[in-house]
Parts: sequence; structure tokens; C-alpha cells
Amino acid sequence: MIELSGIDAAALGGVTPVLRGVGLSLAAGEQVAVIGASGAGKTTLLNLLALMQCPLAGRFTLDAADPWALSRRERQRLRAGIALAPQQPPLPPRQRVAVAVLAARLPRMSLARSLRTLWSPPDAPLAQAALAQLDLADKLWLRVDRLSGGERQRVGLARLLVSEARLWLADEPLAALDPTRAELALGVLSRNAAASGAALVCSLHQVDLALKHFPRVVALRAGRVVYDGAPGGLDEELLEELYRSQNEAPPEIAPLPQPVPLPQAMCR
Repeated sequence: MIELSGIDAAALGGVTPVLRGVGLSLAAGEQVAVIGASGAGKTTLLNLLALMQCPLAGRFTLDAADPWALSRRERQRLRAGIALAPQQPPLPPRQRVAVAVLAARLPRMSLARSLRTLWSPPDAPLAQAALAQLDLADKLWLRVDRLSGGERQRVGLARLLVSEARLWLADEPLAALDPTRAELALGVLSRNAAASGAALVCSLHQVDLALKHFPRVVALRAGRVVYDGAPGGLDEELLEELYRSQNEAPPEIAPLPQPVPLPQAMCR
């Protein structure tokens, strides 16, 4: 599905690499947790996978094609199959929750149907079912500005459930949730992704939940992948090294291939 090789990437709007020499593969339907200290590059990695930014160097392929070598319209079609839930969902404050959730389906709708969804959503039962799984069944017609931070975050996750995307990306989806609802949210995401055949990538600070809920864990430190494998391979020593101050030298890792610079003209 996705292959990264020797990827350097900056944060959105930046020019200094945050990710350095990253190599990673993601298969259809796979579920992966990304862990690492703040500033390790987790958000940048998810933005890269969401096609929100072009890599500075290296090779990126999606379904064996380089999305940044495609036309803007072709790349937009690829983006329609990717759903990203940022840590702080960009939800219009005056919008009804039902409309906010169903907005995730707009990329696959005709103009007429999308306008109808914004004013009188015909798929409200679908939004209701998604919200109910996240303990928000009574919030369907509430305005977004009446929600707490944790409720808004769960609305962002409900958007993934209705999106019809084949790749779900969740950036720190538990940041505003209490432990009980954090467990609930991860269980809902995992079950629904598996049922729909979507790949799921979550960046998490809660290492215990990452190890518990995901069959594969990718650990980042100072922009580099220092572990990629089953949860059982992460021992105490590696975890301590992972969260040590990033002003220190990163742990020894295998040499990475020399990045292949990408022509700037290809990052349209």
C-alpha cells in the first residue's frame, strides 16, 4: 500500500528536516501505533502519509505510484481515500455534530449531495451509530461549541468511522480523554478499521495502550525510526532510551540508505 524509503521531511510549512532517513512500509488493513517523545516526528509522519506535504528527499510510493509525480487532480483522488483525525479536530463551532461527522464523506459525494449534507444530512443515522460507539449518542444535534475538549476529540474519531477511507490516521487521539474513554476509543477504532478493511495508524503517548492494542509498533526518536516490530520486542531499556532527552545522541541504529533528492517541481 505505502512504501517510504530514505525519507526526509519537514513539519508543515517548514524547511528543516524533522524526519530523517525514514524507511517504512504499510500494508492494506494493517494496524500500527507510532510512539516517541514530543518532537520526535510523529505528527510530521502522519501528515506525510496523509499527502499533506511533499517529502524533502527519499522515495514515497502509494499503490506502487509516486503521488507527488501525479497531477494535482489525481493526487486529490488519492487523498479522498485517506482520513486524518488531528489532535485538535478543525470543527466549525456553530456546526451541528451530525454535520461535522458526516463532513468526512464529502470527498466522495457529488456537489448536490454534499450541499444537502451540510444543510439537512440524509445520513444522520450513520453519524448517530458512529457517535453511539464513542459514548456520544446524545450529542447528534448539539452545536460543536457546546462540546468539551474530549467530546470534540471523539467527534473527530467518529469522522474516521464514517469516512469510507482505506487509510485512517489518528494523531494523539487520546490526548483529551480519561483512561476509560481512551480504552473505549482505541477499541472502537481497531474493531471498525478491521471490519472495513482500512489500515489504521495512531500516534500515541500512552505506551501501555500502544503495546496492548496494536500488533505493530513503530518508535521514533529525533526523527528516525529506532524500532519497528511487535510490541514484545520493546524492552525497558529501549523505552527509556526512546524518551530520554532528545538533546542527547540517539541510540545506535543500522545505516540508512542515502536519501534521493526529489525535484521541487514534483511537489506541486
